[in-house]
Amino acid sequence: MRHLISIADLTRADVERILETAGAFAGVEEKLPTLQGKLVLNLFFESSTRTSSSFELAAKKLSADVMSLKAAGSSLDKGESLKDTLLTLAAYDPHAIVIRHAQIGAPKLAARYSGAAVINAGDGKHQHPTQALLDLFAMRNALGHLEGLHVAIVGDVLHSRVARSLVQALSLVGAHATLVGPPTLLPRGIEALGCDTSTDIRDTEAADVVYVLRMQRERMESAYVPSLREYAARWGITPERVRPGQKVMHPGPINRGVEIDGRVADSPDSLILQQVRAGLAVRMAVLHDLLTADVPAPEAAAVA
Repeated sequence: MRHLISIADLTRADVERILETAGAFAGVEEKLPTLQGKLVLNLFFESSTRTSSSFELAAKKLSADVMSLKAAGSSLDKGESLKDTLLTLAAYDPHAIVIRHAQIGAPKLAARYSGAAVINAGDGKHQHPTQALLDLFAMRNALGHLEGLHVAIVGDVLHSRVARSLVQALSLVGAHATLVGPPTLLPRGIEALGCDTSTDIRDTEAADVVYVLRMQRERMESAYVPSLREYAARWGITPERVRPGQKVMHPGPINRGVEIDGRVADSPDSLILQQVRAGLAVRMAVLHDLLTADVPAPEAAAVA
């Protein structure tokens, strides 16, 4: 791979290679010299805790030099364009740029104006490929396989880059997604990605995994649901709506009592913290794949 901007950039072989590499890195506690002498820029122009911290830690665990920049306090606050910010930072000759931005297409802009490998950490409601990869990793670890899995993705699909990336990733590995939510939050034509849609919460019952999406109020320009209370009553994931053994996931941050009941989020079948742990290993694997094509990952057996 040259960049990771969209799940569409990947083949099934790419996904399987990254997951295998992540499995090897997951067993490594010590710092590795893999990216020694490489410069990784983390550019987060939207709020982030899990993604920004895991990318920074992933690069540092691989011995890269890391520079992190947020919009607040940067020249963007003074009216500088994203293009000029990217041209300025490209002058430092980074090997990789990890970028999150509200503007769809910002990672492609970074690839155009720098010679670095670019990783999309989320662009508007378009794509979030490493989130989808870590979700696959967590599912495989919990269930033992990906082929044939049925995943019900519930909630604010309309504004969700996570949902779009995950539907594509599931299709790549032979799994299937059903999108469930209010009709106002299910985008027209999204079935073209290879998924089903439903407005009936009971259609989550047969799924192996219930994947709960956050209600993204900051992206909502008008009222998509009558109220959050009504949303929680009709589509919120409560203990009564989850069968024993059915796994539950959420990309975070969680709105407890809105899209998911706290008892479900904290239950033994919740994979939410496993997703966080998976994020570090998968992002190490992506950095390794992009920056060290000729350097093998550590052997999983050697670190088991």
